[in-house]
Amino acid sequence: MQSLTESLDFNGKVVLITGGTQGIGAGIAAGFLAAGASVVVCGRNKPEQLPSVEGRSARFLSADVRDPDATEQLLAAVHEHYGRIDVLINNAGGSPSAEAATASPRFSESIIRLNLLAPLNLAQQANRLMQQQAAGGVIIFIGSVSASRPSPGTAAYGAAKAGVVSLASSLAVEWAPKVRVLTISPGLIRTEQSHLHYGDEPGIAAVGQTIPAGRMGEPADIANACLYAASPMAAYFSGTNLLLHGGGEQPSFLAAATVNKA
Repeated sequence: MQSLTESLDFNGKVVLITGGTQGIGAGIAAGFLAAGASVVVCGRNKPEQLPSVEGRSARFLSADVRDPDATEQLLAAVHEHYGRIDVLINNAGGSPSAEAATASPRFSESIIRLNLLAPLNLAQQANRLMQQQAAGGVIIFIGSVSASRPSPGTAAYGAAKAGVVSLASSLAVEWAPKVRVLTISPGLIRTEQSHLHYGDEPGIAAVGQTIPAGRMGEPADIANACLYAASPMAAYFSGTNLLLHGGGEQPSFLAAATVNKA
């Protein structure tokens, strides 16, 4: 049986992370770099600074994940350079706030395309390569707690993420045993863009206090889960959804209730 250190050693492994240049994706990239993996990140524009750990940096390839031809070329470039792809992290996604009552059909379709159809297309393409590898591969979808609770202001996003959870469970059955497929669903995660949603530091801290863990999650929390999920330790972990939300969000009725204490 492998030790914990051996199981989390990704030396010689190739990991592709979509949207891996910032936020959660950059945190995941740093985690795999620290574990020894060769990491490729993609995005539409190259960032000023790439994820880097102890002198080792991620490799950047430009690609719009919404374009199946672009992602086909992306995977071909990764395979040509490294000769393999062991882990795909389907992380790219997101949505601006928009009221469902007034959102245009074009807007809603764009959100579904980015958050559901794009990762499906990329997973299909990666699976074709992984099925030819002796060791197969692992495909991880980054979901969201929005898939399992109301998502006011981002209704189409929440619906797309719910689709991702269902999609991963089906792909896990179809592509087993060579390729493991699963979802990791973060709750509220603090990134460089948190101030756009929660305001200044006191506002971010106040939001964190509504979470049982007493804080918002960090990209490193998601990275640690991905490292486990992609490792031999998680060989039986497939077709499931791991919720990482610090205990969840406290029910709103608790704040509204008045408790009389003797």
